[in-house]
Amino acid sequence: QVQLVESGGALVQAGGSLRLSCTGSGRTFSEYTMGWFRQAPGKDREFVAALGRIALYIKYGDSAKGRFTISRDNAKNPVYLQMNSLKPEDTAVYYCAAAPTFGVNAARYDYWGQGTQVTVSS
Repeated sequence: QVQLVESGGALVQAGGSLRLSCTGSGRTFSEYTMGWFRQAPGKDREFVAALGRIALYIKYGDSAKGRFTISRDNAKNPVYLQMNSLKPEDTAVYYCAAAPTFGVNAARYDYWGQGTQVTVSS
């Protein structure tokens, strides 16, 4: 029903920036809340950011506030995660996800991309 593909992950130095993209397809893609999550080795999946169908609904995880920005083009495809002032602890696989309603819990999201690796060196 909804298929998501992430891109933009790379190896960067601390303090650098990356922009991740999430490209979706499917009949109902534009109707979904879009979220970004990440998972580091040995860690639980962590909420990063979410953008609702309506621009009023925006939420960031504590680690992302002030550094990351989630956005969507006018056609609501693709969805971006702009990451600035990257730190080594940001190293993780980043996942794009889609949910029928706005939220920050991974269980709320029904569709997931395959992930893209972000590595931040010291």
